[in-house]
Amino acid sequence: MLTVSGVTKSFAGVHALRGVDFTLEPGSVHALVGENGAGKSTFIKVLTGVHAADAGEVRFLGDPVAFSRPADAQDAGISTIYQEINLVPLLTVAQNIYLGREPRRFGLVDTRALNRQAAELVQRLGIEVDVRAELGSLGLGVQQMVALARAVSIDARVVIMDEPTSSLEVREVETLFGVARTLAASGVGLVFVSHRLDELWALCDTVTVLRDGRAVHTGPMADLERVKLVALMLGREVSDVRAEGTTDFGASHAQGDAPLLSVSGVDVPNRLRGVGLTARPGEVVGLGGLLGSGRSETLKAIYGDLTTTAADVEVGGTKVKAGSVSRSLRAGIALLSEDRKAEGIVPDMSVRDNIALAVLPKMARGGMVSDARIDALVDTFMRRLQIKASSPRQKVRELSGGNQQKVLIARWLATEPRVFLLDEPTRGIDVGAKREVQGLIDELADQGLAVVLVSSEMDELVEGSDRVVVLHDGAVSGELDGDRLTSAELLRVLAGGIPDEHPTGPPPGPGTGANAVGTHPTTPGGDHRG
Repeated sequence: MLTVSGVTKSFAGVHALRGVDFTLEPGSVHALVGENGAGKSTFIKVLTGVHAADAGEVRFLGDPVAFSRPADAQDAGISTIYQEINLVPLLTVAQNIYLGREPRRFGLVDTRALNRQAAELVQRLGIEVDVRAELGSLGLGVQQMVALARAVSIDARVVIMDEPTSSLEVREVETLFGVARTLAASGVGLVFVSHRLDELWALCDTVTVLRDGRAVHTGPMADLERVKLVALMLGREVSDVRAEGTTDFGASHAQGDAPLLSVSGVDVPNRLRGVGLTARPGEVVGLGGLLGSGRSETLKAIYGDLTTTAADVEVGGTKVKAGSVSRSLRAGIALLSEDRKAEGIVPDMSVRDNIALAVLPKMARGGMVSDARIDALVDTFMRRLQIKASSPRQKVRELSGGNQQKVLIARWLATEPRVFLLDEPTRGIDVGAKREVQGLIDELADQGLAVVLVSSEMDELVEGSDRVVVLHDGAVSGELDGDRLTSAELLRVLAGGIPDEHPTGPPPGPGTGANAVGTHPTTPGGDHRG
């Protein structure tokens, strides 16, 4: 259906693609993976007419093509669904699906025909949505599926899905995958890009790995071990990755005797009921639970960003007034939010200004802030965290997801916290950046910070935590540590009684096993806990 031969693309002398070959079969779901900077985005932009290739050939349905703009690719039958929804929130579902191609009668939009056609399409795809509903009133998962329906409505023969699940919950991912499988069964070819490795085995039949602009591997998904895939993406030996594990967490941390963070009796109406936990200096406490169990709410309540009816929070034995972010910051509590785009970065501000944002009051003298002091601070953290940017003045939205995450971590480290609350710190970043962030979490604990870690990836919780506190329905339901802190035991507690002999094997698909409870399974073969 789609054949790419020897495609090369350079920008200002820097090779983004180097002789890439790629073949997409009808009815196939073909994974395209690689670290940030490997060439995935450039490759997609060459396919869809955003960039012209410097060399090589693209054939679509057997004919050579060279699209000069995305609209030409779309008209030919190649449609792209991006991580960020690019539809119109104030229009209805039906209006978004047929935007610019509305059925007309007597020169006017035929609303009845528009709604009928849209309803038939979403029903055929198995999407449950009222096509007359305003798009902005619907969840992100439904909006992504509306974007998928729009792609199908133009009779697309190839659908490119670029990180479509990064903001979705597990049930929404399951529905999205169901629609994708329906498309594949009808003969549509799909290209699927994701940093969530478990999703690749759940959906894809073939995988191509890009590294430094080259296609270094193409083959069946089922034949590839997780450690082999990680090794290919990183350019390392399988034996090294297997020895180190698929995360970059080290050994257990040296911990203080007395708690640095003490939390008890946290109540939020309809969300949390008497939640409590402690964390000692140098300790990483994991917070596990099903989707909706109250993990993010617990962190926000501790931080003062969620109104509580009752809560006792102490840092180093000193009580912190609940419901006050400013007092929490002064007490040494920092929170890295789950959604870095909505609650973290200021996209049109520079890397420098994003890092300095939280410490401006502390650095001001008589209402004035020294540029030299800010520059020195920013330079220190850019070097310490190895933030890759052309300069501190580069806009943060232009950075990769992993570097954006490190900018946010730098912002909060600049406040010199004693307690660091991390909500999904590796979500939506590539495997290399993920390992860097995991290593940084270890480093922070070794420096004596108390760390509370929320993660939907089971191996991250098991390997990265000294203890895991499990939440269920907004209350603490259990705690695992020592020899009991294993993937099998955590899965059993999360799922409420799965037998210890729960079978192992390749990562289950959505709706089964670990993915059904909002976590991701570890690599077959047991724990790699340091």
